[in-house]
Amino acid sequence: MARGFLRMYRTYNMIDKDPAIDKIRTIVQDEGLFTNLSAVSDISSVSATTLNNWFHGETKRPQNATIQAVLSSLGYKTEYIKDHDIDVEKERKSGRAWLEKRNEEREKTPKRKKKANGHASPNMKRKYVGEKREL
Repeated sequence: MARGFLRMYRTYNMIDKDPAIDKIRTIVQDEGLFTNLSAVSDISSVSATTLNNWFHGETKRPQNATIQAVLSSLGYKTEYIKDHDIDVEKERKSGRAWLEKRNEEREKTPKRKKKANGHASPNMKRKYVGEKREL
């Protein structure tokens, strides 16, 4: 998957940042460590820069392993709790319809030109500008 592409999911929506960041921020605040991220860094082995980027920077989707490192170092654990029963066939049908709609919307949006990222585009021919050497 290319950088800068944010994957959309039918059953999971986030506005700006992953909700896990907000939950961890609350935990760190409750532990009285929000103003001392270096202490969290020392006990979790997650860099203070990473924590700062979660809470104040541009990080939108932190890695699960990093989230778990911070949580477990503060004495917390993650649990997965079944919220409701689902009808698998109904959900599959709904998921296919949602995906088709997303693909139709994606086809309607104009394509952006690929960035060269400092490199010449592949269709440009390089010209030799130096003098030729004989071997």
